[in-house]
Amino acid sequence: MKKVYINDANCITPLGFDLERNWQAIQRSETGIALIDQLGGLTDFYASKIDDYKLDQAFSKLGKRDLETSRLEKLLFLALDPMVQKRGIHAKTGLIISTTKGNIDFLETADPLQADMTILAKKIANRYGFSTEPILVSNACVSGVLAISVAKRMIQMDQFDEVYVVAADILSEFVVSGFNSFQAMGNTACKPYDVNRTGVSLGEASAAIYVAGDQEKHSVEISGEASIGDANHISGPSRTGEGLYQSVCRALAEAGIESDTIDMISAHGTATVFNDEMESIAFHRLGMQHIPLHSLKGYYGHTLGASGLLEVVMAMMAMSQDSLIVSKGFEVQGTSEKLNVTTKNQYQKIHRILKTASGFGGTNAAIILEKVN
Repeated sequence: MKKVYINDANCITPLGFDLERNWQAIQRSETGIALIDQLGGLTDFYASKIDDYKLDQAFSKLGKRDLETSRLEKLLFLALDPMVQKRGIHAKTGLIISTTKGNIDFLETADPLQADMTILAKKIANRYGFSTEPILVSNACVSGVLAISVAKRMIQMDQFDEVYVVAADILSEFVVSGFNSFQAMGNTACKPYDVNRTGVSLGEASAAIYVAGDQEKHSVEISGEASIGDANHISGPSRTGEGLYQSVCRALAEAGIESDTIDMISAHGTATVFNDEMESIAFHRLGMQHIPLHSLKGYYGHTLGASGLLEVVMAMMAMSQDSLIVSKGFEVQGTSEKLNVTTKNQYQKIHRILKTASGFGGTNAAIILEKVN
């Protein structure tokens, strides 16, 4: 099977508007999570939000002032634009957009049909002149990881020579009230895997990668991937971690490796009672409880359809620096099965990474990344 590589990456978050600034902020243990006074009718909750002024200032520098854009679209353009300007677009260049809610805020306007995600996808594609039809991936919180899998498969099937994958979601009253109705929101900044965790903190961000069949100087190979639905519940994961377990098993099988050859796990880690517990059980079933593991939710909150792609981008940085990522917010083990959660910055040779994600509807996804040079 044809090998596929990630050759470029970018991200836009409350911690910085490029990859290097985000990496440095994480090294300093900074967080974008803060107390939000009000969002629509919601008050006093913890989330990670991008400053509107900084967002508008950054977007104005792209020279797209003639284009009417939403906050979500600004995030997508900011993440994608540097790579498109650098690498261009050709006849068989693909575009994959990952988002959970898209332009959900348009439902409250005079033109609610603009909330249609296909309109969003075509707007981005048309602006850059993609000749191929854009692909939209919207499958709960595994969307970002799944979008990478789709890009890989499309290249292997010779549908595309190269693919830009871009993901974004924003904070909205709809999303926050939805998680609040599930009683999943934490009353402090989230603490993944910690005994004192009280729930999720939401966030907003965008990320983008360039995927191709050609290897470059600092390429990362996508060596294995899989996605499995556990069909357990509309919002609760399988208590045995079956879907996650099966996803990782199949990703390992495609990569042709054993679980003990993974050097670092970038886990989902939402800080909800059921998610973190399920993950601890699944990783024990896989014999991976000893592998250094982290969640990035303590830095960015849960960025929904952007989370998987953003966390892959930061895991690639960890690989390039041979540096484990501290799982912010974790202090005392709070799951029934112990995990090797990273609590301090430390050097470690990282050749192979496992990234996992899980979401509503029993969705689960896993992807394995390998350093190739």
